[in-house]
Amino acid sequence: MAWNEPGGNGNQHDPWGSGGRKPDRNSGNDGGQRPNQGPPDLDEALKKLQDKVTNIFGGGKGGNTGGTKPPSKFGGYGLTALVAVLVVAIWVAGGFYLVDQAERGVVLRLGKYHETVTPGLHWNPPIIDSVSKVNVTRIRSFNQNATMLTRDENIVQVSISVQYVVSNPKDYLLNVRGPERTLEYALDSSLRHEVGTTDLIQILTEGREILAQGVNNRLQRFLDYYGVGLTLETVNIESTSAPDEVQSAFDDVIRAREDRERSINQARTYENSVLPDAEGRAARIREEAQAYREAVTARAEGEASRFLALLKEYRQAPEVTRERLYINTMQEVLSNSSKVLVDTEEGSNNMMYLPLDRLGSSAPTTSGSRTSASSSTSSLASDFDIDQLTDQVIEQIRERQNSNTTTSIRREGR
Repeated sequence: MAWNEPGGNGNQHDPWGSGGRKPDRNSGNDGGQRPNQGPPDLDEALKKLQDKVTNIFGGGKGGNTGGTKPPSKFGGYGLTALVAVLVVAIWVAGGFYLVDQAERGVVLRLGKYHETVTPGLHWNPPIIDSVSKVNVTRIRSFNQNATMLTRDENIVQVSISVQYVVSNPKDYLLNVRGPERTLEYALDSSLRHEVGTTDLIQILTEGREILAQGVNNRLQRFLDYYGVGLTLETVNIESTSAPDEVQSAFDDVIRAREDRERSINQARTYENSVLPDAEGRAARIREEAQAYREAVTARAEGEASRFLALLKEYRQAPEVTRERLYINTMQEVLSNSSKVLVDTEEGSNNMMYLPLDRLGSSAPTTSGSRTSASSSTSSLASDFDIDQLTDQVIEQIRERQNSNTTTSIRREGR
């Protein structure tokens, strides 16, 4: 059946109306039969929703009827409970927090230290506990410049840098107020102590590393004593310089010192190049001396042994041994001489044959060399007197011929 029937009988149905209800003159509601009826009003819908919520949490007056509705079954405590639940939920949610991997959390409960939490998700009751996060892996640093007095009463300007990390978050937050300021004061004290016990020339030259190490050790002891919760990583002496008024003079001193070091290094290089050669020659001379000593000792020992053996034979046959020694000596002497002895007849005088053509220098047989005969003659003429030697030999021969018969018989028998 259509909403609006033809014929205009007045019984027309409006889907947004009240379904053909008769108008209520008392309430002002015409049953939805208003001309030009459109979509519902948004403000009216919101107002109805607000009235429903008000009726649930505490009751209130009716919307369109103007009458008084009964209170909700929750009574006046429903809103309070809901608010309490919301507050508790917000309070619980606010207690969750996350600690990063590089951080540590220091928990204070009612202002007193409670614990130190590690990285991860944690929960602490808000308002009751307070959490302070501290980065324990980040390397912090600061620089400091100072002018101070050295041990030899000179003024020096020092620039130093310090790198450190937080090793104990609890001490860092609670033990000292202003840990960085405490570190700065402790560094100044340590630096002045070390510089005050060092000469200026050492600070300006090779003593900078020693100075940095001393400051590092002393400053760490101060920080541990104060309980700052900091650990030093490195302490570097960035620069050291004399006052500007005398900087040029100190530069000259440093250059002179560098020249001296260079000269010393050159001398050491020369020493290292010459010393091995000298040590080698000395070792060779020592070895030669050792060999000569051993040769002379061995020769002397051999001569002594030969003499002892000869002495034994001499004691057994003195005459034979004496004659044999004489013959051997004459053979050794005359073998290097150019003189010739000729035995013409038995019982006659011996005739001395002197090769006059070979007494002087003879012509060389080959280019650049001399004969062995001329060399022997020249050497013998330089060492002995030829005439004196000849007389001695003739005298010895005559003595042999005039010897006694016993000696001749023994000689023949031999």
